Amino acid sequence: MLFILLYLFFISPVFADGNKAIEVALQEYIQEKDARIGVAVIINGKDTVSVNGKRDFPMMSVMKFPLALTVAHWVDANGMSMNDTVTFSENALKEDTYSPMLKKYGKSRNSMTVRELLEWSLVESDNNASDILLNRIGGISGATQIMRKIGVPDDIEIGASEDDMHREPYLSYLNRTTPLAMAQLFDRFDTEMRNTLLLYSEIANMVEQCRTGIDRLVAPLSSSNTTIGHKTGTGFPTSDGRISAINDCGYVNLPNGERYSIAVFVADSGYDMAETSAIIAEISRIVWIRLTEQKKD
Repeated sequence: MLFILLYLFFISPVFADGNKAIEVALQEYIQEKDARIGVAVIINGKDTVSVNGKRDFPMMSVMKFPLALTVAHWVDANGMSMNDTVTFSENALKEDTYSPMLKKYGKSRNSMTVRELLEWSLVESDNNASDILLNRIGGISGATQIMRKIGVPDDIEIGASEDDMHREPYLSYLNRTTPLAMAQLFDRFDTEMRNTLLLYSEIANMVEQCRTGIDRLVAPLSSSNTTIGHKTGTGFPTSDGRISAINDCGYVNLPNGERYSIAVFVADSGYDMAETSAIIAEISRIVWIRLTEQKKD
């Protein structure tokens, strides 16, 4: 009892002050930027730092993460495994979209395992693989039903497929989330879900191998022996010369024992792709440095 009281009165306020310092540093960095930026960080599953964390942002390909969770649940609920085969028609392989899978295989393959499709979707952010999976579980309505069943926050909504968004880019705004909701999902996934189902643990391995957007959240952490699982999202040029969205969200496990989830969304950016990605990298660095120093103190 004495230890608990000492923690509450002496140690806990130190961490509260440290988290407030992170929030202030983020606010100061963000306020001068020519973009709409939202950030949420959940530290050790309990302490939350947020700047515009409850505002809506388009997910772009970040939506492939909650989609993957629905696929895993659907596979398990139907007594299937990651090794089961999904067949698809040649029409499912769109040529005018981002698809390294199509670039590698062409249209010669009309079936892949669930694992292969998830790897293409999460590791490489392949749009065709994502839509094949989405259609297999019942489309948007099927994904929505499963998301609510497995406890994905209501503020995360999938309202358009990758093909929908390619045909009409502004439909991407139907795939929306708040930074706080996405940080909560990644935090729950890292601390709970990945340990409850083998399929979820495989998804963890995939997001920890993500090859897209390495100049974003990952950039300042690449040499720190840190484990990071993340999913990126990249938007499109708008009619007024901006970029609709550049995002990166995930979980981070530091060598010093600290862990946190982080969601960063940059919408309507007045900068180019590299400059916008650098904003996310700097936000990642601010959080990482502050938590590392706080742990030392």
